[in-house]
Amino acid sequence: MKMNMTRWMRDIIERKNVEAIPVMTHPGIEIIGDTVLKAVSDGETHHKAIVALAEKYPTAAATVIMDLTVEAEAFGAEISFPENEVPAVIGHLLDTPEDIDNLKVPSLKAGRVPEYIKANLLAARSITDRPVLAGCIGPFSLAGRLYDMSEIMILIYQNPEAAHTLLSKCTDYILKYCKALKETGVNGVVMAEPAAGLMSDEDCKRFSSDYVKYIVDKVQDDYFTVILHNCGNTGHCTRAMVATGAGAYHFGNKCDMAEVIREVPADALAMGNLDPVSVFKDATPDEMRAETRQLLERMKEYPNFVLSSGCDTPPHTPFANIDTFFETLEEFNRSQS
Repeated sequence: MKMNMTRWMRDIIERKNVEAIPVMTHPGIEIIGDTVLKAVSDGETHHKAIVALAEKYPTAAATVIMDLTVEAEAFGAEISFPENEVPAVIGHLLDTPEDIDNLKVPSLKAGRVPEYIKANLLAARSITDRPVLAGCIGPFSLAGRLYDMSEIMILIYQNPEAAHTLLSKCTDYILKYCKALKETGVNGVVMAEPAAGLMSDEDCKRFSSDYVKYIVDKVQDDYFTVILHNCGNTGHCTRAMVATGAGAYHFGNKCDMAEVIREVPADALAMGNLDPVSVFKDATPDEMRAETRQLLERMKEYPNFVLSSGCDTPPHTPFANIDTFFETLEEFNRSQS
């Protein structure tokens, strides 16, 4: 649906009620009685899971699966596919700077990318009452999956030129992918760049944010928003995140939401940050209620705050906890009116 996202974000900021956009698709897979493997391999199944979740919960936007293996697989990385857990990259594709030089930027027909484009296309057509947010990986996180996370950290110091070559190739591909996602009719993309949190603010800007900004400048407009997710940020690289010019920022549970939001521009959304594992998945409903209420109370002076999970909620997250999350938000909003 053609929705003005600049206006949508402004409306959220001006509205008295707090909105919720938890990053979750796995409960939708469970609603339709399918497997994670089927959803990450088949666009039709993936789309059905997104729609099922949108029908069940009053989220302010619908999100696709946060799968950080799709782009790496397209480049040629080996992926393991458990039936009911998220996929994972096996080993690494590149060993040397020479491998980086020889690396070819793949087409959008490689791997499962066509199925993800299909899922977004179908979701954008089916869900018309709220924005649909696609997903992609960030440049530094993709580079780490191709070269090995420890090795890329060494490379940025020992051979920054080779690191920049790899990041340029990753950025070229992600930009191409984001343009294709935008053409499906979705309203934005959640770009997951958790590995950037391993770096200092200065290095995060040089080896991540400068590349993210390049993509943001090419694809973001009034009708398509980039939401930058960095659950590796403990609060030390929020400035670098904001330097990207993204329309919204999504924070993980390792940081203090009330602290990081102070560095976010007042006209950009700041989303987060309940722990997806210890709270959403493992807590009791009473604990879920307490954690949600506590975060809402701490954030009530910030109009640009959006309640969310700190990352993608994992498979087997209890529906009782998700129900409690939304009930607590509704109770809080009633108490503030």
